[in-house]
Amino acid sequence: MADDNDGYILKVSDLCVKMQNQILLDHISFNVTKGTTLAVLGPNGAGKTMLFRTLLNLVPHTGSIEWVEKAEIGYVPQYVTVSDVPMTVREFLSMGSGISVGDALDMVRLTNAGIEDKRLGVLSGGQLRRVLIAWALSGSPNVLLLDEPTTGVDMDSEEPIYLLLNEIKKKQKITILLITHNIHIVQEYTDDLLALNKCVTFYGPSSDIAKHEVQHQIHGGPVCVETTRRVP
Repeated sequence: MADDNDGYILKVSDLCVKMQNQILLDHISFNVTKGTTLAVLGPNGAGKTMLFRTLLNLVPHTGSIEWVEKAEIGYVPQYVTVSDVPMTVREFLSMGSGISVGDALDMVRLTNAGIEDKRLGVLSGGQLRRVLIAWALSGSPNVLLLDEPTTGVDMDSEEPIYLLLNEIKKKQKITILLITHNIHIVQEYTDDLLALNKCVTFYGPSSDIAKHEVQHQIHGGPVCVETTRRVP
């Protein structure tokens, strides 16, 4: 476990994942400060979801992953197939722990939507993502891992979800790690940025994404960078 006296909730050092002779994550190092939002950005196949699976200890790896002792993690995956699941929102959220179904829905502003007894498969994309976030929050975590949390959501509904997540982060003092392809989201709703292309191509303040040289560094080719420094 990491020492929580230095302000970090997560320290990752020299993390490598190799499967079937393929390198999926190559010497990844970064830290996450408590109460901040870290964006994970990169092309398809860059290892973003693999990173989350590894942080959840679901994948064999080498290197070091150190969570502070009191880290409680909630996770929202990118894809959840619910069309064939004969389960209502109430039944689904009841499988969580710590808070009531009503309180969970209230946190994601669905209390008055009248969806408690609807099947998961009939929800709109935006409603389903909010329910999944509510489920992740039902265990009262202090860390949320969100893998593209607006997958399947129409464009007009994306921004309200990020506004909601930002509000939850501030109100409940939650640390968020989120995977996104959206540079606007990186700029507006995150503090630090980890760009991946199997290795780290950029690590630093999210505001730097506006710089031409940083965008070239991220998108111009998979050039690995050293990440032993701390994010200011």
